[in-house]
Amino acid sequence: MTTQSSDSSTQYIQEWRDWRAGWEQFLTQPHGWLAAASINWVEEDPQHFPGQPGKWWQEGTKLYVDPQGQTMSYDGESFTDVRGFDLSDAPDDTRIIAGDLQIGVTYRDQYLLVNYDPQAPERTEFRGVPTFEPNPGWVLQGRLDRHAAPKPLDFDTVGTDKYTYTSPGVITFTHAGREHTLTPTSSPYGMVVVFTDATSGVTTYGACRSLSVPEPDQDGTVVLDFNRALNLPCAFSGMPVCPVAPAENRLPFAVEAGEKTPHSQQH
Repeated sequence: MTTQSSDSSTQYIQEWRDWRAGWEQFLTQPHGWLAAASINWVEEDPQHFPGQPGKWWQEGTKLYVDPQGQTMSYDGESFTDVRGFDLSDAPDDTRIIAGDLQIGVTYRDQYLLVNYDPQAPERTEFRGVPTFEPNPGWVLQGRLDRHAAPKPLDFDTVGTDKYTYTSPGVITFTHAGREHTLTPTSSPYGMVVVFTDATSGVTTYGACRSLSVPEPDQDGTVVLDFNRALNLPCAFSGMPVCPVAPAENRLPFAVEAGEKTPHSQQH
């Protein structure tokens, strides 16, 4: 290895370590992924969920909550009486605040509530996420071939539900002399690939990992930095609903890069 390439590798690894520190700080926010204490589907009849204040029910696309004497707030407005909100078009995990707790609301024909509690054991007992050692060799170049128009991509979930996202195209890349493809989805922050590989269920979480992919260059070139492959929320506690990697994204080789199975899920 030349001095120049050695310096470049050292710089890459330091940048990766800095990014990891920022990511784990994000994970341990008081109302972040690790604070997910319970997950519940809302029914037509008012229900009280253990550990979560108020009673909750659904009528059509409206979510109703009776705070039962507690002050709650949504979008900066406090309330103590019964309120109904149509959050069917709101972003996933829209928050309703109740004291030290936050209730994340997601609509999938039925409302899904995630109770975020800063005292959740997954957060208070967090010991970091094990990872493979960073290796610049897992930074691969690919090419995005765009669809004429975004296409739907269906996902099963860790559970019984199904999600449909949109895909801008197909990414083609080469690993160990063989060509492979991945189908990304679009997000407000760029493209995301939900994938499995030969490490899944062995040293990494079985359902999937996710990889953010920056927008392509003008010629369609993309960078796949597998050292930044991440677990989704369900990998930590099994409670949040997460997608399972679609058939298009099941790689036949071992991606020994990125996050491993969280400590709390290792047996």
